[in-house]
Amino acid sequence: MSSFPITAQLAALAAGDFAALAQPAVRHAARRHLMDTTGAVIAGMAQPPARLAAEVHAGLVAPGPVAVPGLARGWDALSAAYLMGTAAHGLELDDGYTQGSVHPGTTVVPGLLAAMQLRPVRGERLVSAVAVGYELAARLAVGIHPASRRRGFHNTAVVGPLAVAGAVGTLYGFDAATIEQALGLAASSSAGLFAFLHSGGDVKRLHAGHAAREGLLAALMAEHGLRGPTGVLESRDGFVQAFGDPATSRLLQPAEQAEPAVTRCYIKPWACCRHLHPALDGLFDIQRATGLRAADVIRIEVDTYAVGAEHAHTGWGDMLSAQMSYPFALAVALVRGHADLADFGDAARAEPQVLALCGRVSVRVDAALDKQYPAARLARLRLTAGDGQVHERLVDDGYGSPANPISDEALAHKFDGLVAPVFGSGRAQALRAAFAALDSAADTSILAGLLGAA
Repeated sequence: MSSFPITAQLAALAAGDFAALAQPAVRHAARRHLMDTTGAVIAGMAQPPARLAAEVHAGLVAPGPVAVPGLARGWDALSAAYLMGTAAHGLELDDGYTQGSVHPGTTVVPGLLAAMQLRPVRGERLVSAVAVGYELAARLAVGIHPASRRRGFHNTAVVGPLAVAGAVGTLYGFDAATIEQALGLAASSSAGLFAFLHSGGDVKRLHAGHAAREGLLAALMAEHGLRGPTGVLESRDGFVQAFGDPATSRLLQPAEQAEPAVTRCYIKPWACCRHLHPALDGLFDIQRATGLRAADVIRIEVDTYAVGAEHAHTGWGDMLSAQMSYPFALAVALVRGHADLADFGDAARAEPQVLALCGRVSVRVDAALDKQYPAARLARLRLTAGDGQVHERLVDDGYGSPANPISDEALAHKFDGLVAPVFGSGRAQALRAAFAALDSAADTSILAGLLGAA
Protein backbone atom coordinates (compact mmCIF):
# COMPACT_ATOMS: atom_id res chain seq x y z
CA MET A 1 0.00 0.00 0.00
CA SER A 2 0.96 3.66 -0.34
CA SER A 3 3.26 5.35 2.15
CA PHE A 4 1.67 8.73 1.35
CA PRO A 5 0.39 9.91 4.75
CA ILE A 6 -3.06 11.04 3.66
CA THR A 7 -4.78 10.13 6.94
CA ALA A 8 -2.42 12.35 8.91
CA GLN A 9 -2.82 15.15 6.38
CA LEU A 10 -6.61 15.07 6.56
CA ALA A 11 -6.46 14.94 10.36
CA ALA A 12 -4.23 18.03 10.33
CA LEU A 13 -6.67 19.74 7.97
CA ALA A 14 -9.54 19.06 10.36
CA ALA A 15 -7.44 20.27 13.28
CA GLY A 16 -6.93 23.68 11.68
CA ASP A 17 -4.49 23.34 8.78
CA PHE A 18 -7.06 24.51 6.24
CA ALA A 19 -6.34 28.05 5.14
CA ALA A 20 -9.39 28.11 2.88
CA LEU A 21 -11.63 28.50 5.94
CA ALA A 22 -10.74 32.19 5.96
CA GLN A 23 -12.22 32.73 2.50
CA PRO A 24 -15.62 34.49 2.54
CA ALA A 25 -16.82 32.40 -0.41
CA VAL A 26 -16.08 29.18 1.48
CA ARG A 27 -17.95 30.34 4.57
CA HIS A 28 -20.89 31.52 2.48
CA ALA A 29 -21.06 28.17 0.72
CA ALA A 30 -20.84 26.30 4.03
CA ARG A 31 -23.76 28.29 5.44
CA ARG A 32 -25.79 27.64 2.27
CA HIS A 33 -25.25 23.90 2.45
CA LEU A 34 -25.89 23.82 6.18
CA MET A 35 -29.22 25.58 5.64
CA ASP A 36 -30.18 23.46 2.63
CA THR A 37 -29.52 20.19 4.42
CA THR A 38 -31.28 21.35 7.57
CA GLY A 39 -34.33 22.07 5.43
CA ALA A 40 -34.17 18.50 4.15
CA VAL A 41 -33.93 17.24 7.75
CA ILE A 42 -37.00 19.19 8.85
CA ALA A 43 -39.17 18.11 5.93
CA GLY A 44 -37.73 14.59 5.82
CA MET A 45 -38.64 13.87 9.42
CA ALA A 46 -42.28 13.60 8.36
CA GLN A 47 -41.49 10.83 5.87
CA PRO A 48 -42.23 7.20 6.79
CA PRO A 49 -38.61 5.96 7.08
CA ALA A 50 -37.66 8.67 9.57
CA ARG A 51 -40.92 8.31 11.50
CA LEU A 52 -40.53 4.54 11.75
CA ALA A 53 -36.91 4.91 12.81
CA ALA A 54 -38.02 7.34 15.52
CA GLU A 55 -40.67 4.90 16.76
CA VAL A 56 -38.10 2.13 17.05
CA HIS A 57 -35.58 4.33 18.85
CA ALA A 58 -38.22 5.69 21.21
CA GLY A 59 -38.75 2.15 22.47
CA LEU A 60 -35.04 1.59 23.00
CA VAL A 61 -33.50 4.78 24.41
CA ALA A 62 -34.41 7.19 27.18
CA PRO A 63 -35.16 10.85 26.39
CA GLY A 64 -32.12 13.09 26.21
CA PRO A 65 -31.08 16.73 25.77
CA VAL A 66 -30.74 16.88 21.98
CA ALA A 67 -33.57 18.27 19.85
CA VAL A 68 -34.60 16.67 16.58
CA PRO A 69 -36.74 18.94 14.36
CA GLY A 70 -40.35 17.84 14.21
CA LEU A 71 -40.18 15.46 17.18
CA ALA A 72 -41.59 16.49 20.54
CA ARG A 73 -39.24 14.58 22.85
CA GLY A 74 -35.51 15.05 23.29
CA TRP A 75 -32.94 12.44 22.34
CA ASP A 76 -29.46 11.27 23.14
CA ALA A 77 -26.95 12.66 20.65
CA LEU A 78 -26.29 9.40 18.82
CA SER A 79 -29.98 8.67 18.22
CA ALA A 80 -30.52 12.29 17.18
CA ALA A 81 -27.72 12.09 14.61
CA TYR A 82 -29.16 8.85 13.25
CA LEU A 83 -32.69 10.21 12.95
CA MET A 84 -31.60 13.49 11.38
CA GLY A 85 -29.36 11.69 8.89
CA THR A 86 -32.21 9.38 7.92
CA ALA A 87 -34.50 12.38 7.48
CA ALA A 88 -31.94 14.36 5.47
CA HIS A 89 -31.61 11.52 2.97
CA GLY A 90 -35.33 10.83 2.90
CA LEU A 91 -36.51 13.20 0.18
CA GLU A 92 -33.82 12.95 -2.51
CA LEU A 93 -33.40 16.72 -2.16
CA ASP A 94 -29.95 16.53 -0.56
CA ASP A 95 -26.80 18.13 -1.94
CA GLY A 96 -23.88 16.27 -3.47
CA TYR A 97 -20.39 16.22 -4.93
CA THR A 98 -20.44 15.01 -8.52
CA GLN A 99 -16.89 13.71 -8.93
CA GLY A 100 -17.23 11.46 -5.88
CA SER A 101 -20.90 10.54 -6.35
CA VAL A 102 -21.48 11.36 -2.69
CA HIS A 103 -23.97 13.32 -0.58
CA PRO A 104 -21.86 15.08 2.06
CA GLY A 105 -24.65 17.04 3.74
CA THR A 106 -26.79 14.06 4.73
CA THR A 107 -24.09 12.78 7.07
CA VAL A 108 -22.00 15.82 8.02
CA VAL A 109 -24.83 18.21 8.89
CA PRO A 110 -26.89 15.81 11.06
CA GLY A 111 -23.77 14.77 12.95
CA LEU A 112 -22.90 18.40 13.63
CA LEU A 113 -26.46 19.45 14.52
CA ALA A 114 -26.42 16.76 17.21
CA ALA A 115 -22.87 17.50 18.39
CA MET A 116 -23.42 21.25 18.71
CA GLN A 117 -26.14 20.58 21.29
CA LEU A 118 -23.85 18.62 23.62
CA ARG A 119 -21.55 21.49 24.60
CA PRO A 120 -21.20 25.21 23.86
CA VAL A 121 -19.57 25.97 20.50
CA ARG A 122 -19.18 29.22 18.65
CA GLY A 123 -21.17 29.77 15.48
CA GLU A 124 -18.08 30.29 13.37
CA ARG A 125 -16.75 26.94 14.57
CA LEU A 126 -19.89 25.23 13.27
CA VAL A 127 -19.45 26.86 9.85
CA SER A 128 -15.80 25.73 9.75
CA ALA A 129 -16.79 22.20 10.72
CA VAL A 130 -19.27 22.04 7.85
CA ALA A 131 -16.59 23.06 5.34
CA VAL A 132 -14.14 20.52 6.78
CA GLY A 133 -16.70 17.72 6.71
CA TYR A 134 -17.51 18.41 3.06
CA GLU A 135 -13.80 18.51 2.23
CA LEU A 136 -13.20 15.11 3.80
CA ALA A 137 -16.29 13.57 2.24
CA ALA A 138 -15.34 14.80 -1.22
CA ARG A 139 -11.69 13.76 -1.06
CA LEU A 140 -12.49 10.34 0.35
CA ALA A 141 -15.22 9.68 -2.20
CA VAL A 142 -13.06 10.72 -5.14
CA GLY A 143 -10.38 8.42 -3.75
CA ILE A 144 -12.54 5.31 -4.08
CA HIS A 145 -15.00 6.16 -6.88
CA PRO A 146 -15.97 4.65 -9.29
CA ALA A 147 -14.37 1.39 -8.10
CA SER A 148 -16.53 1.45 -4.99
CA ARG A 149 -19.74 1.93 -6.96
CA ARG A 150 -18.87 -0.88 -9.35
CA ARG A 151 -18.51 -3.17 -6.35
CA GLY A 152 -21.97 -2.19 -5.13
CA PHE A 153 -21.04 0.26 -2.36
CA HIS A 154 -22.94 3.47 -1.61
CA ASN A 155 -20.26 6.15 -1.25
CA THR A 156 -22.31 8.34 1.09
CA ALA A 157 -22.49 5.56 3.65
CA VAL A 158 -18.88 4.52 3.13
CA VAL A 159 -17.17 7.91 3.54
CA GLY A 160 -19.77 9.48 5.83
CA PRO A 161 -18.51 8.13 9.17
CA LEU A 162 -15.01 9.49 8.55
CA ALA A 163 -16.26 12.86 7.29
CA VAL A 164 -18.46 13.28 10.35
CA ALA A 165 -15.68 12.21 12.72
CA GLY A 166 -13.35 14.81 11.23
CA ALA A 167 -16.02 17.51 11.24
CA VAL A 168 -16.86 16.89 14.91
CA GLY A 169 -13.14 17.07 15.65
CA THR A 170 -13.10 20.53 14.07
CA LEU A 171 -16.23 21.58 15.96
CA TYR A 172 -14.77 20.58 19.31
CA GLY A 173 -11.20 21.72 18.60
CA PHE A 174 -9.50 18.33 18.76
CA ASP A 175 -5.80 18.10 17.91
CA ALA A 176 -4.65 16.22 14.83
CA ALA A 177 -3.59 13.10 16.71
CA THR A 178 -7.04 12.69 18.26
CA ILE A 179 -8.74 13.26 14.91
CA GLU A 180 -6.55 10.61 13.27
CA GLN A 181 -7.66 8.16 15.95
CA ALA A 182 -11.28 9.16 15.28
CA LEU A 183 -10.81 8.52 11.56
CA GLY A 184 -9.32 5.13 12.34
CA LEU A 185 -12.29 4.21 14.49
CA ALA A 186 -14.85 5.58 12.04
CA ALA A 187 -13.43 3.67 9.06
CA SER A 188 -14.56 0.36 10.55
CA SER A 189 -18.15 1.65 10.42
CA SER A 190 -18.04 2.30 6.67
CA ALA A 191 -20.85 0.33 5.04
CA GLY A 192 -23.82 0.52 2.69
CA LEU A 193 -24.85 -1.41 -0.41
CA PHE A 194 -26.56 -0.22 -3.58
CA ALA A 195 -28.91 -3.21 -3.68
CA PHE A 196 -31.80 -0.85 -2.95
CA LEU A 197 -31.58 0.36 -6.54
CA HIS A 198 -32.98 -2.89 -7.87
CA SER A 199 -35.68 -3.82 -5.39
CA GLY A 200 -36.67 -0.64 -3.57
CA GLY A 201 -36.73 -0.54 0.19
CA ASP A 202 -36.01 2.20 2.68
CA VAL A 203 -32.47 1.20 3.61
CA LYS A 204 -30.88 3.94 1.47
CA ARG A 205 -32.36 6.52 3.84
CA LEU A 206 -30.84 4.71 6.81
CA HIS A 207 -27.35 4.78 5.31
CA ALA A 208 -26.92 8.47 6.08
CA GLY A 209 -28.30 8.05 9.60
CA HIS A 210 -25.88 5.23 10.32
CA ALA A 211 -22.93 7.26 9.04
CA ALA A 212 -23.87 10.36 11.06
CA ARG A 213 -24.24 8.36 14.26
CA GLU A 214 -21.06 6.30 13.80
CA GLY A 215 -18.95 9.34 12.93
CA LEU A 216 -20.11 11.21 16.03
CA LEU A 217 -19.51 8.14 18.19
CA ALA A 218 -16.02 7.66 16.78
CA ALA A 219 -15.09 11.27 17.54
CA LEU A 220 -16.35 11.02 21.14
CA MET A 221 -14.58 7.70 21.71
CA ALA A 222 -11.30 9.05 20.35
CA GLU A 223 -11.63 12.06 22.65
CA HIS A 224 -11.87 9.64 25.58
CA GLY A 225 -8.76 7.74 24.53
CA LEU A 226 -9.98 4.81 22.47
CA ARG A 227 -7.52 4.03 19.72
CA GLY A 228 -8.10 3.30 16.07
CA PRO A 229 -5.52 2.26 13.50
CA THR A 230 -3.27 5.09 12.38
CA GLY A 231 -2.94 5.68 8.66
CA VAL A 232 -6.23 3.87 8.13
CA LEU A 233 -6.78 5.30 4.66
CA GLU A 234 -3.49 4.28 3.10
CA SER A 235 -2.45 1.26 5.18
CA ARG A 236 -2.55 -2.39 4.25
CA ASP A 237 -6.08 -3.73 4.87
CA GLY A 238 -7.21 -0.13 5.17
CA PHE A 239 -9.90 2.05 3.65
CA VAL A 240 -8.68 2.41 0.06
CA GLN A 241 -7.77 -1.27 -0.21
CA ALA A 242 -11.24 -2.23 1.01
CA PHE A 243 -13.35 0.12 -1.08
CA GLY A 244 -11.24 1.53 -3.90
CA ASP A 245 -8.40 0.69 -6.25
CA PRO A 246 -5.01 1.36 -4.60
CA ALA A 247 -3.27 1.35 -7.98
CA THR A 248 -5.22 4.33 -9.29
CA SER A 249 -6.69 6.05 -6.22
CA ARG A 250 -6.24 9.81 -6.30
CA LEU A 251 -6.45 9.78 -2.53
CA LEU A 252 -3.05 8.09 -2.34
CA GLN A 253 -1.38 10.79 -4.42
CA PRO A 254 -0.47 14.35 -3.42
CA ALA A 255 -3.62 16.44 -3.73
CA GLU A 256 -3.96 18.68 -6.77
CA GLN A 257 -4.72 22.32 -6.17
CA ALA A 258 -8.47 22.75 -6.19
CA GLU A 259 -11.09 25.03 -4.80
CA PRO A 260 -12.52 23.82 -1.47
CA ALA A 261 -15.08 21.07 -1.94
CA VAL A 262 -17.95 22.92 -0.29
CA THR A 263 -17.79 25.48 -3.10
CA ARG A 264 -17.90 22.70 -5.71
CA CYS A 265 -20.96 20.81 -4.48
CA TYR A 266 -24.35 20.97 -6.12
CA ILE A 267 -27.70 21.79 -4.53
CA LYS A 268 -30.65 19.85 -5.91
CA PRO A 269 -33.60 21.62 -7.50
CA TRP A 270 -35.48 18.37 -8.28
CA ALA A 271 -36.53 15.64 -5.85
CA CYS A 272 -34.82 12.68 -7.50
CA CYS A 273 -31.44 11.05 -8.01
CA ARG A 274 -28.84 13.50 -9.35
CA HIS A 275 -27.88 11.08 -12.14
CA LEU A 276 -31.27 11.89 -13.71
CA HIS A 277 -30.94 15.68 -13.54
CA PRO A 278 -28.99 16.35 -16.76
CA ALA A 279 -31.69 14.68 -18.86
CA LEU A 280 -34.41 16.43 -16.86
CA ASP A 281 -32.78 19.80 -17.49
CA GLY A 282 -32.61 19.02 -21.19
CA LEU A 283 -36.29 18.10 -21.15
CA PHE A 284 -37.33 21.30 -19.39
CA ASP A 285 -35.22 23.38 -21.76
CA ILE A 286 -36.93 21.78 -24.77
CA GLN A 287 -40.35 22.43 -23.24
CA ARG A 288 -39.50 26.08 -22.58
CA ALA A 289 -38.14 26.61 -26.09
CA THR A 290 -40.79 24.73 -28.08
CA GLY A 291 -43.91 24.45 -25.93
CA LEU A 292 -43.85 20.70 -26.57
CA ARG A 293 -46.55 18.85 -24.62
CA ALA A 294 -46.50 15.32 -23.27
CA ALA A 295 -49.28 14.33 -25.67
CA ASP A 296 -47.05 15.29 -28.61
CA VAL A 297 -44.16 12.97 -27.65
CA ILE A 298 -43.94 9.43 -29.02
CA ARG A 299 -40.38 8.57 -27.97
CA ILE A 300 -37.90 9.68 -25.26
CA GLU A 301 -34.28 8.59 -25.70
CA VAL A 302 -31.30 9.16 -23.44
CA ASP A 303 -27.63 8.46 -24.10
CA THR A 304 -25.50 8.73 -20.99
CA TYR A 305 -22.72 7.18 -18.87
CA ALA A 306 -22.99 3.61 -17.53
CA VAL A 307 -23.60 4.42 -13.85
CA GLY A 308 -26.44 6.76 -14.78
CA ALA A 309 -27.88 4.27 -17.26
CA GLU A 310 -28.29 1.74 -14.44
CA HIS A 311 -31.33 3.76 -13.41
CA ALA A 312 -33.10 2.75 -16.62
CA HIS A 313 -33.91 -0.57 -14.98
CA THR A 314 -35.43 0.83 -11.78
CA GLY A 315 -39.20 0.58 -11.44
CA TRP A 316 -41.55 2.96 -9.66
CA GLY A 317 -43.61 0.80 -7.33
CA ASP A 318 -42.71 2.94 -4.32
CA MET A 319 -41.56 6.51 -3.83
CA LEU A 320 -37.85 5.73 -3.44
CA SER A 321 -37.81 3.60 -6.58
CA ALA A 322 -39.64 6.30 -8.53
CA GLN A 323 -37.05 8.86 -7.43
CA MET A 324 -34.33 6.55 -8.77
CA SER A 325 -36.09 5.63 -12.02
CA TYR A 326 -35.08 7.21 -15.33
CA PRO A 327 -38.33 6.24 -17.10
CA PHE A 328 -40.59 7.53 -14.36
CA ALA A 329 -38.71 10.78 -13.68
CA LEU A 330 -38.69 11.78 -17.35
CA ALA A 331 -42.31 10.77 -17.86
CA VAL A 332 -43.67 12.65 -14.85
CA ALA A 333 -41.53 15.70 -15.64
CA LEU A 334 -42.83 15.81 -19.20
CA VAL A 335 -46.43 15.56 -18.04
CA ARG A 336 -46.23 17.94 -15.08
CA GLY A 337 -43.46 20.33 -16.11
CA HIS A 338 -41.46 19.80 -12.91
CA ALA A 339 -40.06 17.03 -10.70
CA ASP A 340 -40.97 18.13 -7.19
CA LEU A 341 -41.51 15.88 -4.19
CA ALA A 342 -45.23 15.41 -4.83
CA ASP A 343 -44.46 14.25 -8.38
CA PHE A 344 -43.13 10.96 -6.99
CA GLY A 345 -46.01 10.26 -4.61
CA ASP A 346 -48.85 7.76 -4.85
CA ALA A 347 -51.07 9.89 -7.10
CA ALA A 348 -48.34 10.58 -9.65
CA ARG A 349 -47.32 6.91 -9.77
CA ALA A 350 -50.90 5.98 -10.68
CA GLU A 351 -51.44 8.69 -13.31
CA PRO A 352 -52.34 7.02 -16.65
CA GLN A 353 -50.59 9.56 -18.88
CA VAL A 354 -47.37 9.26 -16.86
CA LEU A 355 -47.46 5.47 -16.90
CA ALA A 356 -48.03 5.42 -20.65
CA LEU A 357 -44.99 7.62 -21.21
CA CYS A 358 -42.76 5.43 -19.02
CA GLY A 359 -42.96 2.77 -21.70
CA ARG A 360 -41.67 5.19 -24.33
CA VAL A 361 -38.40 5.92 -22.50
CA SER A 362 -35.17 4.20 -23.53
CA VAL A 363 -31.75 4.76 -21.97
CA ARG A 364 -28.45 3.63 -23.48
CA VAL A 365 -24.80 3.79 -22.52
CA ASP A 366 -22.78 6.06 -24.78
CA ALA A 367 -19.11 5.04 -24.73
CA ALA A 368 -17.86 8.58 -25.36
CA LEU A 369 -19.98 10.00 -22.56
CA ASP A 370 -19.05 7.14 -20.23
CA LYS A 371 -15.36 7.85 -20.80
CA GLN A 372 -15.85 11.33 -19.34
CA TYR A 373 -17.45 10.04 -16.13
CA PRO A 374 -17.01 10.84 -13.23
CA ALA A 375 -15.41 14.16 -14.18
CA ALA A 376 -18.55 14.97 -16.16
CA ARG A 377 -22.09 13.62 -15.96
CA LEU A 378 -23.33 14.06 -19.50
CA ALA A 379 -26.70 13.08 -20.90
CA ARG A 380 -28.00 13.51 -24.44
CA LEU A 381 -31.79 13.69 -24.55
CA ARG A 382 -33.90 13.26 -27.68
CA LEU A 383 -37.63 13.83 -27.78
CA THR A 384 -39.40 12.62 -30.92
CA ALA A 385 -42.78 14.18 -31.61
CA GLY A 386 -45.68 12.66 -33.52
CA ASP A 387 -45.02 14.96 -36.48
CA GLY A 388 -41.53 13.49 -36.85
CA GLN A 389 -39.62 16.43 -35.37
CA VAL A 390 -36.70 15.50 -33.10
CA HIS A 391 -35.61 17.83 -30.30
CA GLU A 392 -32.19 17.17 -28.78
CA ARG A 393 -30.15 18.57 -25.88
CA LEU A 394 -26.73 17.62 -24.45
CA VAL A 395 -26.43 18.61 -20.77
CA ASP A 396 -23.54 18.30 -18.30
CA ASP A 397 -24.61 18.02 -14.65
CA GLY A 398 -27.35 20.64 -14.85
CA TYR A 399 -29.07 23.26 -12.74
CA GLY A 400 -27.82 23.52 -9.18
CA SER A 401 -24.21 22.70 -10.10
CA PRO A 402 -21.35 25.12 -9.36
CA ALA A 403 -21.40 26.14 -13.03
CA ASN A 404 -25.15 26.82 -12.93
CA PRO A 405 -25.88 27.46 -9.25
CA ILE A 406 -29.11 28.04 -7.42
CA SER A 407 -29.22 31.68 -6.33
CA ASP A 408 -29.49 32.68 -2.69
CA GLU A 409 -33.05 33.78 -3.38
CA ALA A 410 -33.99 30.46 -4.99
CA LEU A 411 -32.35 28.59 -2.14
CA ALA A 412 -34.35 30.59 0.39
CA HIS A 413 -37.51 29.74 -1.55
CA LYS A 414 -36.62 26.03 -1.50
CA PHE A 415 -35.87 26.19 2.23
CA ASP A 416 -39.14 27.95 3.03
CA GLY A 417 -41.04 25.42 0.94
CA LEU A 418 -39.58 22.58 3.01
CA VAL A 419 -39.72 24.20 6.44
CA ALA A 420 -42.81 26.42 6.50
CA PRO A 421 -45.29 23.51 6.28
CA VAL A 422 -43.69 22.09 9.43
CA PHE A 423 -42.69 25.14 11.46
CA GLY A 424 -44.61 28.02 9.86
CA SER A 425 -43.24 30.83 7.71
CA GLY A 426 -42.14 33.00 10.64
CA ARG A 427 -39.93 30.32 12.12
CA ALA A 428 -38.56 29.43 8.69
CA GLN A 429 -37.47 33.04 8.24
CA ALA A 430 -35.97 33.08 11.74
CA LEU A 431 -33.96 29.98 10.92
CA ARG A 432 -32.64 31.56 7.73
CA ALA A 433 -31.56 34.59 9.75
CA ALA A 434 -29.83 32.36 12.28
CA PHE A 435 -27.84 30.61 9.55
CA ALA A 436 -26.83 33.93 8.01
CA ALA A 437 -25.58 35.21 11.39
CA LEU A 438 -23.64 32.12 12.46
CA ASP A 439 -20.16 33.52 11.86
CA SER A 440 -20.79 36.28 14.39
CA ALA A 441 -22.84 34.20 16.86
CA ALA A 442 -21.31 33.66 20.30
CA ASP A 443 -22.79 30.16 20.33
CA THR A 444 -25.31 27.99 18.53
CA SER A 445 -28.05 28.20 21.14
CA ILE A 446 -30.39 30.32 19.00
CA LEU A 447 -30.13 27.85 16.13
CA ALA A 448 -30.62 24.89 18.46
CA GLY A 449 -33.68 26.50 20.01
CA LEU A 450 -35.27 27.08 16.62
CA LEU A 451 -34.72 23.42 15.72
CA GLY A 452 -36.76 22.22 18.70
CA ALA A 453 -40.16 20.56 18.52
CA ALA A 454 -42.71 21.90 16.07
